[in-house]
Amino acid sequence: MAALQCLYGFGRMSRADLARELGLNRSSSGQIVYQLTESGLVQEVEGRDEQAKVGRPGILLALVPEAAFFVGVEIGVEHVTAVRIDLCAQVLSRRTSLFDARAASIEEAVRLAVRLGFDGVEPDMMNRCKGVGISAPAHISAGGFVRLAPLIGWKNIDLAQIVRREVPVPVPVAVENDANAFAIGDGYKRGRSGVTLFLNMETGVGGGILIDGKLFRGGHGLAGEIGHVLVPGGNGQELERLIGRERLVTQYREATGRDDLDFSAFLGDVRDRVPVAVSIAEGWSRHLAYALQQVCRLIDPDRIVLGGSVALLYPMVAARVSAHLAEGQTIAFPAPVIAVDEDAELGSAFGAACLLHQRFLSLENEDFRADDGTSGRAPASAVRRTGLRENELQ
Repeated sequence: MAALQCLYGFGRMSRADLARELGLNRSSSGQIVYQLTESGLVQEVEGRDEQAKVGRPGILLALVPEAAFFVGVEIGVEHVTAVRIDLCAQVLSRRTSLFDARAASIEEAVRLAVRLGFDGVEPDMMNRCKGVGISAPAHISAGGFVRLAPLIGWKNIDLAQIVRREVPVPVPVAVENDANAFAIGDGYKRGRSGVTLFLNMETGVGGGILIDGKLFRGGHGLAGEIGHVLVPGGNGQELERLIGRERLVTQYREATGRDDLDFSAFLGDVRDRVPVAVSIAEGWSRHLAYALQQVCRLIDPDRIVLGGSVALLYPMVAARVSAHLAEGQTIAFPAPVIAVDEDAELGSAFGAACLLHQRFLSLENEDFRADDGTSGRAPASAVRRTGLRENELQ
């Protein structure tokens, strides 16, 4: 496990460097490498050791990407998105299907999620699946139990158990709030430091907070839920009811008198500076800025990362959001950097897959347990360099 963590965190490594990171002699490290290559998880590749400035390319060790895959799914209000990642946490495939979760049963939602996640996987490849992660706009307690998901009408549901019944292979299953999954996935691939607020903006608006790469859940698992902030001038409505995708499309259709227009059409008109669309986008900017002001005073984030389909609106109105943020301050507090995730519509599904990738490289992976049921502990250097934190695992 420690060797796999090193190879994931560092990439290609020489045998000497791997032994040094593991704190073992070459002979002991060699035995581990032999076992991992025999199991098909590690391979020898030609390349130059990055520590060596000169010399001919040698033989390095690397993970075998196709040796394992992990499925991550986001069940949203209006869609289901699924991704598969390999052992190097690179995206292998992505699928999205329109789906009205409010009009369907939870079993139908899970069935579609699993079908999308395993779409294209040949039967003889199923045994390479090492875990399935599910994210949803819900308050989720330990063990994958959904306490409440008001946007899709779920309450007191053992989501993890339902998923296990549908998954075609017996693998670990993890369930996470969609915004938390988004935060975990971004932190997993970037190794975030400092304080970062993540907003996943779809029909609803969910929030997650990473502090030096560790997810901050709060006392009841609800930290970062900015979507429930009440906004002045919003007739007592919560933020997610004012800036969510459904609200924007409804406003746009009412203003144009056309029921056939969708969110993509709205974005196109904002981009083209069509007055009615710009007016709606201005209201969105004002509501978002107000909510960010309140949150920034409480948690003082270094950066704010926006995800979800609605985040695609932000670059077009970023200047207006900044102006509204400045207007609401009597003291010039430090302003966080606000950015849109590079793959904004994939964040939660990717993060759900990362949960299982992380578990595979952790003490919870039973494949690495010794005959006595114990498991070795990764060297502190490996844990630090890969960003893995045992206390974050589900």
